[in-house]
Order: sequence, then C-alpha cells, then structure tokens
Amino acid sequence: MSTSVREPAATPVNELVAAARPFGRRLADFFALCKPRVNSLIVFTAMIGMFMASSGLPPLRIFLAASLGIALVAGAAAAINCLVERTADALMARTRWRATASGKIGTAETLSLACLVGGCGLWILYVLVNPLTMWLTLATFLGYAVIYTLLLKPATPMNIVIGGASGAMPPLLGWAAVTGSVGPEAIALFLIIFIWTPPHFWALACYRREEYAKAGLPMLPVTHGVEFTCLHSLLYVVMLTGATLIPYSLGMSGPLYLAAVLTLDAIFLTYAWRLWRNYSDDLAKSTFRWSILYLTLLFAALLVDHFI
Repeated sequence: MSTSVREPAATPVNELVAAARPFGRRLADFFALCKPRVNSLIVFTAMIGMFMASSGLPPLRIFLAASLGIALVAGAAAAINCLVERTADALMARTRWRATASGKIGTAETLSLACLVGGCGLWILYVLVNPLTMWLTLATFLGYAVIYTLLLKPATPMNIVIGGASGAMPPLLGWAAVTGSVGPEAIALFLIIFIWTPPHFWALACYRREEYAKAGLPMLPVTHGVEFTCLHSLLYVVMLTGATLIPYSLGMSGPLYLAAVLTLDAIFLTYAWRLWRNYSDDLAKSTFRWSILYLTLLFAALLVDHFI
C-alpha cells in the first residue's frame, strides 16, 4: 500500500488559508465533517433502541439527553475520521470536497472542535443519562475513530466487517440509556446493523473501487475483485434475513414487523442476487441506496409495531 495515504494533507500555507476564512464559515465546514446525514441515521436507530426498551414512551429527559449526547459524540468521531483520512479523501471524487481534504479548515482546529464536541456529548451522557451509556459511547468513539480509521481501514480488506461493530452500537446505546443495562434484545438490534453494514458498504466500494485503489485503501473489491465481493454481500444478506427475525422470536415485535421485514428482506436479497449474477455500477448504486432505505424502514417497522 502506498505510504502517501498517511502523509499530512495540509501544508502550512493551507493552514494559513484556513485560518483566514470567517469563523462562521469554518464552523459550517466542521459541521459538514460531522456527516450529518449519516449521523441522522445513527441517532434514529438509537432512538428506536430507547423506544424498544420502554413499555411506553421513554422518559423525555433521558430521550433528549441521550439523543443529543450520542449525536455529538458521533459527529466528533466523524470529524476525526475525516481528519485522519484527509490525504486519501483528496484523491477521491466522493470526498475531495471535505474541508479537511481541501484545506478549508486546519488540522489543529478540527481536532480541537472534535474534542470539544465529543467531550460535551460524553459529559451529557454521564451526568444526564447514566455512566454505562457514556462508557459504551466512548468505546464506540474509540472503535470508529481509532481502531477502524487508524488501524483497520488501511490494513485489511475486512476493515468494514470488524469496524462495523462501532456503527452497530447506537440501538444498544439507546437501550442502555433507558434501562441502565444491556439485554439480549439490545444485542439483537446490534446484530442486525452489524450484519447489514458489510453489504451496505461493499455496494458503495464496488462502484468506487477505482478511487479506493487510487487512494491505496485495501477495500474488498480492490483486493479480491467485484464478483468475490458481490458473492459475500449476498451471503451477508442471507445471514441478515435470519438476524432480522430475532426481534420477533424474542417477543419484541409482532405480525406487523414480521410481514414488513420479510418483504424488506426479499427485496434486499433480490438486489444482492442480481448484483452477484449481473453486476453493473448502476445496480451497485441502486443497491447502496436501497440498503439505507432498508434499514430505515426496518427500524420504523419496529417502532410502529411496538406501539400497536
């Protein structure tokens, strides 16, 4: 792998240019680094975890504090991710617009803001929610910003499989926020997102494989080819189909969720099968978009079923 991926992207000149930008504009740049669209799905699944852990509505103070705290820590982790990967991001059309990659916001400023935002989030969780949720959220932060971003992503094509554990934590965090513990129901929600993550991300990696290769990142389509990746995506979707039935088997949901998830799984399996048998970049893009909608609808079905 090329060592250029680990080299600093920002030169002293870029740091001076970044410092000259209005502070409000730099704050907007930092907010974009927090990946608000991705963060919204993280917070949504954490909220579902809180609802599923409650017999009725979760306590409003806990609900609001946990949602805010998790959002802040997740945003800080995303900003650290962008900072670490700024050189690779500058080589990829999908990410070269990021302020860390283009030099619009400096390294020290990004790191300082991320520490401030993440620290505030952890403080909110410790004081207004409970220590368990804070510690689990801190572990999630370290898993994504350090273990996945620094160690796994540049080192192994299985990066997203192992690193996906961090992205699967939000519903478990929501459950812990309400109950102060982690039960089998929370682990079932974690398992769904954990298994969902590889086929979701591999669809993106397939149609962006040339950019990942240029950036020197050993994503599975780069190291083992598209057909191999699509086959493993299909196998993961098969496992996902089984995992999505666990909430029903545990009595967390009823017939409405079961009907919804069987339909969603059938559509996802169709996408994965077609991607393996007749790959195209357009189909990979459609599969990636569907995977996001799939997870949103699955957790929405859990929520609706919970209150019926």
